[in-house]
Amino acid sequence: MENEYNIQAYCRIKNNIVSLNGVNIFTEESPDFSTFIKSVYKNFDTKYPKFFKMDNLSKLAFLAADILLKQENLNSDNENNIALVLSNKSSSLDTDRKHQSSIEDKNNYFPSPAVFVYTLPNICIGEISIKHKLFSENSFFIFDHFKANHLFVNAKSLLDTEKAEKVLCGWVDFDNDEYDGFLYLVAKKGNIKHNTNEITRLYKTI
Repeated sequence: MENEYNIQAYCRIKNNIVSLNGVNIFTEESPDFSTFIKSVYKNFDTKYPKFFKMDNLSKLAFLAADILLKQENLNSDNENNIALVLSNKSSSLDTDRKHQSSIEDKNNYFPSPAVFVYTLPNICIGEISIKHKLFSENSFFIFDHFKANHLFVNAKSLLDTEKAEKVLCGWVDFDNDEYDGFLYLVAKKGNIKHNTNEITRLYKTI
């Protein structure tokens, strides 16, 4: 008999709104992403000083994951067997541009290591993993649009092969102050069936 899994919880951060399981839990009209995401950090009492050094993509992914995983009441003293499968279309382009601007002028050549370290999109996975002690499998994929089937297949494979007890999946994209964060947690227990149709429905309707 084929194993079946469920979507245990999901979070969306978009258009100055944070929603959890389809319910808006925070909203604030802000002039830009930077102002808004700092307000989200403060509102949910997220204690992680390194947050302020992150690039925008990592801030988006980190807070969406943090809001979801706080519901799990994870033991901070133990490693947690939760895998991560994330995706987007812009990779780390927003940070890449900042790094490029710091090196293109030979007369004002000043590359910043603090910026350079975020010129890979999967760095956000590292930030989430450090905070929540996740040391299972992880992957970050680049697509031209949201691909529910790819996330479904990867999560199911990780669970079927017992490489993880749960899988945190989703889409986190940031480019030119346009942002879209959608994460969901797949496990054996949950109220929503884990399949491509349900993943797509949640992504499109919340």
